Amino acid sequence: MARSFSFAKNSLFWQVAIAGIILDQISKLWVSQAMDPVGTTWPLWSGVFHFTYVLNTGAAFSAFRGGAGWLKWLSLAVSVGLIIFAGKVSLRKLEQLGYGCILAGAVGNGIDRFLFGHVIDFVDFRLINFPIFNLADVSINIGIAALLWASFFPVSSRKTE
Repeated sequence: MARSFSFAKNSLFWQVAIAGIILDQISKLWVSQAMDPVGTTWPLWSGVFHFTYVLNTGAAFSAFRGGAGWLKWLSLAVSVGLIIFAGKVSLRKLEQLGYGCILAGAVGNGIDRFLFGHVIDFVDFRLINFPIFNLADVSINIGIAALLWASFFPVSSRKTE
């Protein structure tokens, strides 16, 4: 029996996804306007944590540099898949949080790839020499952590609606 699609299912998923997309896009707009030109860095804790304005044509944490062409389609496919999944399947709250965060990150970076061919990264942890990233990347990682937690500590049954 086919499950019917409903935006009423999994309300936390939709709330998390929408809030995450908005926060990601606002943060990137702020960086692009306040930190012009590209390459500008503001030390918040010198040598440890900076905001540094860079353009990334790759995936999260600068992996696959120059891959914006195929990454935009991957973002679109993941986004559409998650929307369909969340509209058909009843999820536990932690799963809704996880999938909602992943959707927010995929859409946030996907918007940038489709419109500009790159994403804006600015979160710069220099203490550990970590690649510069953005809030969409953070959102995806929070989502993965939530789903891992949910898989390691499952409840006996899914909630039903």
